[in-house]
Amino acid sequence: MRKKDVRKKNYGAGVAVVCLTGVILLAGCGNGGETAYTPGGVDINGEATDRPGDLGNNGETTDTSSDSGISGEATDRPGDLDVNGEATDTPDDSSNTGEAAGESGNPDVAGEDAAKYEAGQKDDGTSDGLSGSLQEKPSATENARSAEQEDIAEKSEFSAADGGGFAADMEEKRAMTGGYLESCYSYEWEPGQYSAEEYSQWEETGFVSVMAEPLSTFAADVDTASYSNLRRLIREGYTLEGIPEGAVRIEELLNYFDYDHKGPSKEEPFGVTTQIGRCPWNENADLLMIGLKTQEIDYAQAPPSNLVFLLDVSGSMDSYDKLPLLQEAFGLLAEHLTGRDRISVVTYAEDTRTVLDGVRGSETQKIVTTLNALSANGGTYGSKGIETAYALAEQHFIQGGNNRIILATDGDLNIGMTSEKELEDLITAKKESGIFLSVLGFGTGNIKDNKMEILADKGNGNYAYIDNLQEARKVLVEEMAATLLTVCKDVKFQVEFNPAVVESYRLLGYENRALASEDFHDDTKDAGEIGAGHSVTALYEIIRKGAGNHAISEKGIEDLKYGREYKEALAADRTAAGQYPSASMKEWLTLSIRYKRPAEKCSSILEYPVGYESYTSAPDEDFIFAAAVAEFGLLVSHSRYPENASLYHVDKTLRSLELTDTYRKEFMELANTLYSTVR
Repeated sequence: MRKKDVRKKNYGAGVAVVCLTGVILLAGCGNGGETAYTPGGVDINGEATDRPGDLGNNGETTDTSSDSGISGEATDRPGDLDVNGEATDTPDDSSNTGEAAGESGNPDVAGEDAAKYEAGQKDDGTSDGLSGSLQEKPSATENARSAEQEDIAEKSEFSAADGGGFAADMEEKRAMTGGYLESCYSYEWEPGQYSAEEYSQWEETGFVSVMAEPLSTFAADVDTASYSNLRRLIREGYTLEGIPEGAVRIEELLNYFDYDHKGPSKEEPFGVTTQIGRCPWNENADLLMIGLKTQEIDYAQAPPSNLVFLLDVSGSMDSYDKLPLLQEAFGLLAEHLTGRDRISVVTYAEDTRTVLDGVRGSETQKIVTTLNALSANGGTYGSKGIETAYALAEQHFIQGGNNRIILATDGDLNIGMTSEKELEDLITAKKESGIFLSVLGFGTGNIKDNKMEILADKGNGNYAYIDNLQEARKVLVEEMAATLLTVCKDVKFQVEFNPAVVESYRLLGYENRALASEDFHDDTKDAGEIGAGHSVTALYEIIRKGAGNHAISEKGIEDLKYGREYKEALAADRTAAGQYPSASMKEWLTLSIRYKRPAEKCSSILEYPVGYESYTSAPDEDFIFAAAVAEFGLLVSHSRYPENASLYHVDKTLRSLELTDTYRKEFMELANTLYSTVR
């Protein structure tokens, strides 16, 4: 399957233009790009007020009291420009050069410079807006926000009840402290405009003819990162059109939720549930739901674990939603470890450091204290960190136990091996050691989803994105055994459709998990891992032979000159094929599943025939909910084949259900939030 790399471009900040009593104030740097700005006090007649203002083009200010700079010469505090660019009298300070320079300069906005600032461009014509000097010398408002952010990050007060995390606290605090000035100079931008996030885009597959391709083969997937990242995007204000290409993987939306799939019986490693009903967004298709569920295990009864926490402490992790949230998340996990477990902690930035080496899991205070002492700084030598973590995991390897590295990062690797191909090769070689690799993504703005997914997929692990403490609790506490304990590896699905019943089919999602039909029987081909208590859900749109197999809506048929004849021919087809009595006598398809035990290299196979007995005209709530999630997924992933999917229908469907599960109710709120932006 061909893959494209999609990267969000990093645009410069815009320029605010505020009209007040007929005066236009342009925010930007001086002509030399050397000073930051604050609005000056020019009145409507062009006369300077007594408030602090800015420098003129020549940088001159009036003489007032001063402080000495490094060279001993006086500088001026920010003054105000009159219409001729002359400065008013205000106190002054000293600059490092000893020349007069305001702390906040307001440039002369005449001529070409004004046009450039208005367009948010530097003198060289490149889009940047605010210069490097502005970033080095922030305004008082920016300093206040920076201090406020550090204060909130230091307190680490997450809200488990609403799952909002630091972001909600910050917004609330800003709303309380905002004043007149902030309301005048409020910058507005599209969410994600400055994003450096990276996602992999996969070619979407439409309907496939059974006669051309009777086999559909794909690897199991229990990753959930795409859903929690999408939740973050919606809460940040992204519109439907603004959601980045490649950010949404439908299978991860489906697998985020629990379903009442049948559990395993006897010696089988998992139970399988199938259900067929009408497709809500495609009147010509049925919807097949396949559900697989493994046995749930209490972590206290699980085999001992050898865990290595591989933690990114590079400079890019210096954000309230990265390292501080990481520390809280792993602190939660530490509280549930046992004395049989062995815990190591490796950090990486420009170099790697082993800060804990094989301590007992029951040494909670020691583990938490070590985590809380971490700070972020420097580059990101991720590949060396990975090699160090594997070496440490091999050193403390527990034969017959659970040996796993948990990598926590934003994925922004910039030293050593950094490309997806290099990382894939590195992890592929390491996974044969019997050590699993799971990945937890953190942060916004520069997350490298493409790299984190590759690491988890090739490392025989799973990938989750942690956007708040509630999600950390879900992944590392509520689903601890599923996250940490693999019970089946290299799990593959293969569906063979009966051409006597099924005309064509379409698998929803799993594009980046697709396998060649011959790979199903090849035990050297990598596939997906499933943890204890995990469930895997897959949906197919299927069109029965002759049963409404047309691409024209009912209204479209009515508009045809030969519409009546078209309907008659369609009715004859349905009678002869799609809804004919013999359909109930035949198998529609056969589901085959291959898997390996965690320590084995040879796979086993299980087969499940599916026929008309799985069809229902009154599907259960799991089916209806999963269908709504998939319909939503078609829209937010910008599917080329949405048929009649709509946010209105998703919202209506969800409101018709009596949802009691916390996460399902949250999904309904997210769908409604996005729907409210288009209705």
